[in-house]
Amino acid sequence: MGAILADAAHWRMELDAATKITGKAAVMLWSRSVSVRIDGYIIVDPIFLKVVERDNRCQARKERLRFPLMLFRHFPERVGGVIVLPRQVAGNQSSKEESPMEKEGLPALGWAARDTSGHLSPYSFLRRVQEDDDVTIKVLFCGICHTDLHIAKNAWGNTLYPVVPGHEIVGVVTDIGRGVDGFKIGETVGVGYFLGSCRTCISCSKGYENYCAKLELTSNGVGRDGENTRGGFSDVLVVNQEYVLRVPESLPLDGAAPLLCAGVTVYGPMMRHGLNAPGKHLGVVGLGHLAVKFGKAFGMTVTVIRSSPRKRQEALERLGADAFLLSNDPEQMKAAAGTMDGIIDTVSAGHPIVPLLDLLSPMGQIVLVGGPSEPLELPAYAIVPGGKGIVGNCVGGIRDCQAMLDFAGKHGITADVEVVKMDYVNTAVQRLERNDVRYRFVIDVSGSQL
Repeated sequence: MGAILADAAHWRMELDAATKITGKAAVMLWSRSVSVRIDGYIIVDPIFLKVVERDNRCQARKERLRFPLMLFRHFPERVGGVIVLPRQVAGNQSSKEESPMEKEGLPALGWAARDTSGHLSPYSFLRRVQEDDDVTIKVLFCGICHTDLHIAKNAWGNTLYPVVPGHEIVGVVTDIGRGVDGFKIGETVGVGYFLGSCRTCISCSKGYENYCAKLELTSNGVGRDGENTRGGFSDVLVVNQEYVLRVPESLPLDGAAPLLCAGVTVYGPMMRHGLNAPGKHLGVVGLGHLAVKFGKAFGMTVTVIRSSPRKRQEALERLGADAFLLSNDPEQMKAAAGTMDGIIDTVSAGHPIVPLLDLLSPMGQIVLVGGPSEPLELPAYAIVPGGKGIVGNCVGGIRDCQAMLDFAGKHGITADVEVVKMDYVNTAVQRLERNDVRYRFVIDVSGSQL
């Protein structure tokens, strides 16, 4: 009876936990792609349990995985984030069943979180086999987003462990399928928040794949092959050509990576709601530095709105904002009432929305991109008399993301980043939780020892 695709060294913590709980000593441990055994138990990578349970119709897949479905249904016991099976259940398996599990795919190395601690550690796995319309990408840089933090710790209750985060990815094409006509080997490309959609729904047909009900997330989703998707905290990706983006040669690659999420998240709604015209007045709640940069490139007057004066100099001198407004200063807020055509609200923590609505001119819009977990308090009087509105936005479609990258390349817009190696990622995540970064962390994946 065989087991895993992960490097056995990556299982040491799980093996220790299983040893403590079961009282069984680990008696055999090989280095890569082999069975891992504890006396009386067989250790099985949980991702294969999910595949088998999800795909009852595919006998060939079950045979390839070499685990009879009945073993998972009737005998599993979860220990320390892995599955342990009583050894005697498989006692009559043939010698072929004792060999390493075979599965087609492209070997990949990354860092994954395995439980709600969110701690990331080395992880080896297989990418799906490249198909005719696929592009294979060597990952060079990957940004760290707040979403990655939430996913790693299962903050939203939907994490598929083990999870490899990362959806702000810049890399180079290393191989293409024979049906690929839009990219060539050696080209610099990007992959954002998603890498697949249905292509037939209303959202997809209008270029808003990001709102497709069948969206395939780059990380912590389910891909076309039925397996969990694993993100850019890894060395290689296989992506359908329709979801690959061209990165302008003029952009530094580390600073371009966060544009694939943070950049399009503000650029898209600014274009859609007319917040891209010279002479208009844009408010930016929080220090959404990319919103400030895009607003200035559009020729707008930009005011940064904060609850503390601590970032005043940074907003005005470093980012080039035209004004700084203290939201807890009644006199300043009164003087600015009715002056703004729109507001991009980037704050993720709960905060009052009505005072911000007072800043808008008639028919102005607040665009929420930060997503506080607390419910909004919104009395009708705050929006009805002035015809004002509140809308949300989640990243952007492929069309908007490519347009954003092209605009950024033309105007020299990149994120302000702190570049780190992969072995620093857990510290970076801790600092991100404290907002101790200016303004985005980016992992130098290709320069790291994975």
